[in-house]
Parts: sequence; C-alpha cells; structure tokens
Amino acid sequence: MDTQKGAGIQSTSAPSNWAQDIGEALQRIITTLANKNDEIQNFIDTLNHVLKGVQGNSTKVLSDLDEEFDGLYSILDEMKEKMSNNIKQEQAHKTLELQNQLSQCTNALESSEELLEFASRTMDIKEPEEFTKAARQIKDRVTMAAAFRLSLKPKVSDNMSHLMVDFSQERQLLQGLKFLPVPKAPEIDPADCIVADNCVTVAWQMPEEDSKIDHYVLEYRKTNFDGLPRVKDERCWEMVDNIKGTEYTLSGLKFDSKYMNFRVRACNKAVAGEYSDPVTLETKALIFGLDSTSSHLNLKVEDSYVEWDPMAGKTQESKVKGKENKGSGHVTLKNSPRSATPSPKRTSVTSRPSVGRGGRDRFTGESYTVLGDATIESGQHYWEVKAQKDCKSYSVGVTYKTIGKFDQLGKTNTSWCLHVNNWLQATFAAKHNNKAKALEVSVPDQIGVYCDFDGGQLSFYNANTKQLLYTFKTKFTQPVVPAFTAWCGGIILYTGLQVPSAVKTLQKAENGLSGSSSSLTSNVQ
Repeated sequence: MDTQKGAGIQSTSAPSNWAQDIGEALQRIITTLANKNDEIQNFIDTLNHVLKGVQGNSTKVLSDLDEEFDGLYSILDEMKEKMSNNIKQEQAHKTLELQNQLSQCTNALESSEELLEFASRTMDIKEPEEFTKAARQIKDRVTMAAAFRLSLKPKVSDNMSHLMVDFSQERQLLQGLKFLPVPKAPEIDPADCIVADNCVTVAWQMPEEDSKIDHYVLEYRKTNFDGLPRVKDERCWEMVDNIKGTEYTLSGLKFDSKYMNFRVRACNKAVAGEYSDPVTLETKALIFGLDSTSSHLNLKVEDSYVEWDPMAGKTQESKVKGKENKGSGHVTLKNSPRSATPSPKRTSVTSRPSVGRGGRDRFTGESYTVLGDATIESGQHYWEVKAQKDCKSYSVGVTYKTIGKFDQLGKTNTSWCLHVNNWLQATFAAKHNNKAKALEVSVPDQIGVYCDFDGGQLSFYNANTKQLLYTFKTKFTQPVVPAFTAWCGGIILYTGLQVPSAVKTLQKAENGLSGSSSSLTSNVQ
C-alpha cells in the first residue's frame, strides 16, 4: 500500500515538473520574441528617420546647388558688366584721341593745299621783285607749316585690350567641376575616451586620411539605456559644432543619468558626412535630493535647497491645534509674541507636532535636520554643499536611518558630520558620538563630502582647493543617508558629481599614512 502511494505521488509530481519546464521555456520564448519585436520596432523607427532625412537632405542639396550656380551666374554677370564698362571707356578715349589727330591732319592738309596753290600762282609772276617777295613768303610759310610737325602715326591702336580675355582655363575648371566626396564616418574608440571629474573627453579618427575635412560636429545626449541609442529616446541630441581637432572635452557636466551617447561626423566645405557608430559611456554618480518628508517643520525644502523658516512650524502647529480645538470645543489662548529668530537652545520641544513618514517621524525639537532621499549601501560617492553667507549654523554629514527624531547630527554614535557655527562664537568642528574635534582651518565657501562605504571612511574637503579638512574612519554596519542641518540661513546641495581625481589621489596618500591622522579620527569615534 505504501509503495503504491509513493508511486502515485511520484507520478503526479512528474507532470508538474514537466509543466514547469514548459512554462519556463515558453516564458523565455516570449521574452526573446518581445526583445526581437522591440529591436524591429526600433529599426523601423530608424528607417523612417533615415527616409525622412534623405528627403529633407536631397531638397536642401538641390537648393544649395541652385544657390551656388546663382552665385556663379551673379559673378559672371558682374564681371561682364565691369568689362563692358571698361571697353566702353577705352573706346571713348581712343575715339577722342583719333578724332583729335584726324582734325589736326585735316587742318594741316588744307593749309598745305592753300600754300601749293599760292606757290603755283607765284611761278607765273614775271616781275623779279614781286617774284622774290612771294618766294620769301612761301619759304617762311613752309618752314612754319603744321604738316611738317605732325606725327603720321596713330596715337592709339584699334586693338581693345579688355577684349583679350581668355576663359579657356576657367572653362576647363567648370567642365571638370564635380561634387566634393561625402566624408566617411569617423570612428570613436571607447578606450580612448576619458570620463573623469564630471568631464568627458571624446576622441576619434578617420578610417582614411582626408585632407579636405574642414571641421567636425559632435553630438551627445544623456540616457538611462545601455547599448545602442534609440530613435525615440527621452532626450534630444545636443551639438558642438566647428571642432577643428579629432578630440573634444565636455566639461562641467552634471551626471544625472547612467550613460551618455556620443556620435561625430566630419564636414568639408560642401557637405557633412555620416555620423559615426554611436558610443555609450557610463557616467555613474550619486544623484539625490532632499527628502522634505523627513525635514524639521522649521525647514523649507526645495529639491536641493533647504532654508530655515522660523514661521513654518508655527503655521503647521496652528493648523493642528485649530483642528484639535474645533473637535474638542475648547479655546486655546495664544502665547505672547516671541523673536522671529529664536536661538536653537530656546526652541520649544513639546510644541512641535510630529508628522508620520512611512516608518519614521519628522525631525523635531532642536534637530533642524533633513535627510537625503538616497541610501548608500556600497561604493564611493561624492557630493558638495554650499552655505549662504549669512547662515548662522549648519552641519553636513551622514547618518544611519535609525537616527531618532530628536537626535542632532554628531551627537549620536550613528551620525558623523562637520559643524559650522557662526552664532555668537564662531566654531568649526568634526562631530561624532557627542564628541567634537575643533578644526584649525578656515571654513571653505563650499564643502565636498567623500563617503567610502566599503572602506569605512568619511572625508570632508574644501570643494574648491580639494584641501582635506577631516576624515572619520569607522566601519559602517548599516546603510547611511546624507544628512544636513540649517539654522538661520540656508544651504545648497550639489549632486551628480563623480569623485574628483584629486580626492582619489589624496585618499590613496592618506590611507598610506599612519600616526597623527589616524589617532585624530579615533579620538572622535
């Protein structure tokens, strides 16, 4: 009986495993088919995009061609008009010269004919005295005759110099006119590209040497998709034009996406070539904002900016009390007015209503704190904070998520921070577990925070000079979140930043040192 039961159980489980295997195989087929459909749809979008580009580019090329030939016609017409004017001016000049010379010759000829006629009559005179007198007159007139002073050579020739134009070479050039070849697509090698310090250097090369390349056009866009870029991506391409070399550096970027796509095309004087195969580079950095649901009621939070607002908590308090009084029917007397900027030490703790935040309450009491909305569980990360010039007090650091709603940064064994106090007596200190280490350096305008979770290290830097301010060395036993406090002023948060190269170098140097630096940190931990 038991054997039969066992056989029955075995026989029923075999079809179950078989069905499970069939289901898994079917699921793999469906997934593969879905991916293939996605690839085909992306390729269809690419073909439509290329088809639209062919139509648009052909229209543009025809328009450019008409424009070029219109320009040539315009130049020829201008040259023709200029040469025609020169010929007309030369014609007028030569005509005037020849007419003047013709008039002079005509007058000289008339004078000579008159003198010949007078000489013929003189030959008939019989009286010696009269003949001698007439002969002398003829001799004097012949000596002074204009005919003997004239040049019997035209002053100008009938050749027109501006007619001697030879267009044979230009005609050959025009007949040999051809389209400039479309430049080949450049090639981007990801190994030659550098991603560091929120800058990306893209380098490329031509598949064959082309001396007619005038410039390059680089296009880039941010994306959260790995692999080939999609035609219908969520972000548009941005362009950098007129690049003369074969590499370009984009600087001052905010790495608020996982990747960046890059492509480049070569251009000559007439036409732009095809884009290179796109290259995807990883631009990983910690991106987070301020979690307004965790902030103290007296803090006004806007994404990456937090400012202390003394009236915000009172407004919330009055709303809550108003609802309570309305429900109970009791009347609550208002307190006497207080200063708009009370000292943190004098702020009432009991009057702050707590607001739920999915497992924890808002910070309250004297803890003017707000957390970041990202959790750090591994890796190396970097962000920066800048305080307003009139900010009286602020802190920047990290904490475990288990920090209490009344706890202040640096006063528990679950939080680490730098604290700047400009109220009454200025202080600058590193704080942890309710112990403070005064820092003998000036407070920088902007503080950089470096968190190496796996290495158990939290370092603070002058964000501008990369001078090391202080380092905590510990072992993080829980995930940490960035944490900030502000009182009588505000601070600005900068994220999407890579760990700067200078910080990496300093970290290597610091980790290789021993002695005073290690003992300093251990005093606070």
